[in-house]
Formats: sequence, C-alpha cells, structure tokens
Amino acid sequence: MGETLQPVTTSFNRSLCVEHRSDRLTGDPGAVVLREILERSGIVEWMTPQLTDPRRQEDVVHDLASLIRTSVLLAAQGWRDHDDADALRDDPAFRLAVSSSAGQTPLLRERGLPSQPTLSRFTAIMAAPANLTVLREAVLELGARGARAERKGQRPERLTLDVDSVPIDVHGHQPKAEWNGHYHGRIYHPLITSVAETGDMLDARLRPGNVGTADGALDVILDVVDRAQASLCNVAMVRIDAGFPSASLLAGLEARGIDYVARLKANPVLDRLAAPYMKRPPGRPPAEPRMWLHTLSYRADSWDKARRVVLVVKERADDLLLDRFFLVTSLDYEQMSRREVLDHYRERGTAEGHMGELKDVLAPALSSTNRPKSHWRGRVPQSATPAVDAFACNEVRLLIALLAYEVMHIARRAMAHATGTGWSLRRLRERVLRAGARLIVSGRRMTLALSSAAAPFWALLWSRISRLHWAGP
Repeated sequence: MGETLQPVTTSFNRSLCVEHRSDRLTGDPGAVVLREILERSGIVEWMTPQLTDPRRQEDVVHDLASLIRTSVLLAAQGWRDHDDADALRDDPAFRLAVSSSAGQTPLLRERGLPSQPTLSRFTAIMAAPANLTVLREAVLELGARGARAERKGQRPERLTLDVDSVPIDVHGHQPKAEWNGHYHGRIYHPLITSVAETGDMLDARLRPGNVGTADGALDVILDVVDRAQASLCNVAMVRIDAGFPSASLLAGLEARGIDYVARLKANPVLDRLAAPYMKRPPGRPPAEPRMWLHTLSYRADSWDKARRVVLVVKERADDLLLDRFFLVTSLDYEQMSRREVLDHYRERGTAEGHMGELKDVLAPALSSTNRPKSHWRGRVPQSATPAVDAFACNEVRLLIALLAYEVMHIARRAMAHATGTGWSLRRLRERVLRAGARLIVSGRRMTLALSSAAAPFWALLWSRISRLHWAGP
C-alpha cells in the first residue's frame, strides 16, 4: 500500500484532475468529538490508575491511555481491524485525538498511531484477569456517567436491565468458537446486558459458541445488578426472553429481591391452563385484531412455588385460531397490572434494536487466535513466543466495541436532543463523524476546518455536549 497516486484526469470532465497531496487532510474528524466525550467523561483517567502495565516503561512509546483511546476511536469510526491503524498512522485527526500530549506534539512526532503489533500486545495486556475486570467495569461506568450527565448529575430512580445472548460469527481458528445448530453457524455466543430506557450497553461476557442461552446467566445478572445499583440507578429489575427462566435463575433473582419479567416457553401444562381462554368470541371479528390478557397461577415441576403468569391471547389477521404466549413475573397485581406487564415486556424490542446496532455498526472483529505461525516473513520462525489467552483477547475486543458503542451513543443522544429527531449509530457515523476536513496549523494554533455538509451537525452536537453535567461517581 505504498503506492502514490499520480495525477489523473477524469474522462467526463477534462478540467478535473485527481492527485494526492501531503496536506493535513482527514476523513475522520469525528475522532476529535468522540475524544472530547471521553475527556469530559473522565473514563480513561478512571481506568488507567487501576490497570497494570507489564512493559518496561523506559521503552514505552504509547502509554495505556493513548492505546485505550486508539482502540475505542478506531472501532467507533468504523475501522474494525488492528491493521487499519497502519493505514491511518499519519491521519491528523486521529493523531490529535488519541494522544496524551497537548499542543502540536502529536503531529511533530515521527511515530503516529500505534502499529498493529502494538495494538495486539495492548490487547494481550488488557486480557490479564485484573485488567479485564477494570475494562468490564469501565463499560458500565461510562454508561452511568453518561446517564447522570443527561440528568444534571442525578441517577435514574429505576431501570430495567435487558439480558440476551447475541451470536457473533467467526471465520478462523479462534478458541472456543463452535458450531451452533440453532444459528446454523460457527459462532461465539456472548451474553450482553443493556438498558432499553437509556440505550446503554452495560456488560458483555464472551462464551463458547455451543453453550445454551442461559448458561452462566444468573451469576452475570447478579454481578451487573450490583454494579448498576452502585453507580447507575437506585433500583434495577431484569427483563429476559424465553431462553432464560430456569428454576435456579428465577429463585436466585427472588432470593436477592430482584424483580423480573420474563417470557415462558409454552408447554402442555400451560396450554391446558390457557385452554378455557382460547375460544374466539361470537360474531364477526373487527377490522383490527383483538387481544385479551388473563392471570394464571403456574408451578412447573422444577419450581419451588407457584408464580404469577400473564397469558396473552391475540388474534392474527386471516387466521381462524387464536395465538398465545406467556409471561412470568415476580411483581404482583398491585405493583404492575397485566397490561403494564405486557407493555413492559414489549419494551424489550428497543433493547434488541440496540444490540442489533452493536452487531451491525460496531461489528466486533473477534479474530484473536493462539494458533502458532508456521511462517513469518517467508521463513520458518526459529522460536515460539509465549502463547496468549486468545479467548480473553477476544473478550477484550468485544468490550472495546461496547466502549465504542457507549461513546457513540452519548453523541447520538446529544444529536437527538439537539435536532428533535431520532438518530441511528450508522446515520451518526455517516453524517457527522465521517466527513471531509482539513487541519490548518498557524503558529501555535490549530484549526480543524470541516466540510459544509457536516458543519451544521457539529455546531449542534458540540453545543449539546458542552452543556452536559459531567461528574464522577
């Protein structure tokens, strides 16, 4: 990729010439505004004192803070692979955004962004158990700081945590990536925790591809609820789909006083309880399909007690038979009516949309593998380097993607408030973060000149970010 573009003339307009110049141009000015969010939130400064850096410090060129920023901002801007950092090493916006130095120092250094090997070593450093714990806690902490900033420093009173498994396809020799018959692919099967009300991602646990949906879910939920109630909200309840509500999980949540709403898989016993309500009323059906809600008391063979179940019976257009599904909840009727239980569960669709954005827009590249190299630069290596925990490295990359999501989500919320319209992460990236810009250096002053297409959005976004009430824990 070391070729230089020679001047060429277009065939449709002979007056138009295309060439390369060594001006300070960038297509990623969004790295600057995302760095501003990172800086105001203080999340990197919160992380670095807790991290352990095993490198000999006199040899360090890129400190951990700059490596964290590099990984997060590359992912947020759509550069998924570590190799992309090599192509962007001289990009002025990235060099300024990721550096821990001020002034023009980031532009004057011979070295630009960290190289691919440096980023790979950084991933291995973060895969150490203690560092991985800090990284995981940073995701929820950034979400909590963003939520408090939106509310003038106040914590939300009550939030619902949505827990779901998300299949991530892999194409290589990644450890513990397995074939999953349900998804018809070779995948990792991480467990993601998010908040539908705010759109925040709070946690991710990487799991082998062949585990069940609810595998290890109780321990994850209890841990995330404890951390959420410590820094994000005063009361947290849980919303899960039909793959989760086992006897041990429901009992574990109730033992800790954590309320929940969950969908139940249909079974013959539930169908017998629902049978009296599965009769269509007499008369012609109205133009709009109808729905009926009923309360059941149900105890599965593995349950230690009966629980409240809401039966939802609904008509389907052009279908003679009624459809049904079941919701189980720890809340009694005085706390939440049947209609409120159904409406609350339906908000899960918003959380699934946010998880879809994580997969579609951030598209975590979980490509780390500990398979030894058979050749390096055309030769057989004389010695083997110590193996890294590639599974933990892939979990690091997943958590970095969640941090990138959180930074983009804070910007997305700011744009939504400023414009009064909804914004997707993809629209944010294409309209605001990825735009033409030129860095102009005059004496000690630097000016980032934006293209006219992005400038109006930046004016709204920067003003909104500046008014957020950032505060620590």
